[in-house]
Amino acid sequence: MRLLRKQDNQVRVVMTHSAMQFISPLTFQALSGNSVSTELLDAEEENAMGHINLARWADKLVIAPATANIIAKLTHGLADDLLSTLYLATNCPVYIAPAMNHVMWNKAVTQENILRLQTHGVQLIGPESGDQACGEVGFGRMSEASDIVLKLTEESCSDYTLQSKNILISAGPTREFLDPVRYITNRSSGKMGYALAEAALNAGAKVTLISGPVNLTSSDKITRINVETAEQMHHAVLSRADKNDIYIGAAAVADYTPASISLKKIKKQANESTIQLQKTRDILTDVAALKNKPNFIVGFAAETDDLEHYAKNKLKQKKLDMIAANWVGQEQGGFDKDENALQVYWNTGSQCLEMTNKTHLAKQLINLITERVNEKNST
Repeated sequence: MRLLRKQDNQVRVVMTHSAMQFISPLTFQALSGNSVSTELLDAEEENAMGHINLARWADKLVIAPATANIIAKLTHGLADDLLSTLYLATNCPVYIAPAMNHVMWNKAVTQENILRLQTHGVQLIGPESGDQACGEVGFGRMSEASDIVLKLTEESCSDYTLQSKNILISAGPTREFLDPVRYITNRSSGKMGYALAEAALNAGAKVTLISGPVNLTSSDKITRINVETAEQMHHAVLSRADKNDIYIGAAAVADYTPASISLKKIKKQANESTIQLQKTRDILTDVAALKNKPNFIVGFAAETDDLEHYAKNKLKQKKLDMIAANWVGQEQGGFDKDENALQVYWNTGSQCLEMTNKTHLAKQLINLITERVNEKNST
């Protein structure tokens, strides 16, 4: 409240009954200079429609802290108190700063709720990793007040930084079939690619997402093309690449595919079996070789060792503008996790993006891509 007021923002506070167990409405009234709203049906409000009045007044709605409970209520459209009803009634941008125990944060249902809210346009701020009130350590700690205010300020200053840009993103794994039942795949969840698609959309870009088989939803404002195999992804990307300004290859595409596919289920007979594999076509290399290629091409590298060497080698060999590299097989980050860290390289520099949730990480990477695109266009 103090930081927002220092920036000359007008702030109105809505408190749930649970919030009032931690701090009194009088405190926020004194700090904001405005009355604090706590009840859905307030007889003192003109027309007794406080939630509608607040919804029309606000330019932004920020929920901090956002508990697992309020996140679940917003996701499912419940409106049993002032805050949840206000969310449904407002058309302004909505931001949530989650705060909960790390086990609650990592629960599948919580992550599903977060993803659904993001597809509805809700912006995520945090959470961070650190000491929690319960004495445990992990993701779920609310971002610092200064960081929350900074994010709100950044949003105001950087909205539509990719306005009029067409961005093509590939995400998720591929499946390389052995027979009608079995296939070879990898552990990619697609979370990073989908987060990048949402971040690019929020930055004003027109986004096309080429997705391997994942259990994720995307905004209806994103053009999504679903594929399964590496060959299908190659065709989907190459047939659209020349119509886009930026290509981000975040998909974990199979390097090899079976040389032949059995039309019938392979029976278990011999004690050993050999599968002959052949190389798949490299999507990034082929995009970079196009005559009418995107102006800026970004690759990803997942490595178990010597990350910098392999990433820089891929950057050079595949003639990319940028590569985002991350460790896999470690305790934090990597495949099928909600958090990650990236070491980003380009021809004239590099930047480390520290471990954080993939939504925040995606926004950081989109901002970095935007900076490099502007720099390239100005030279």
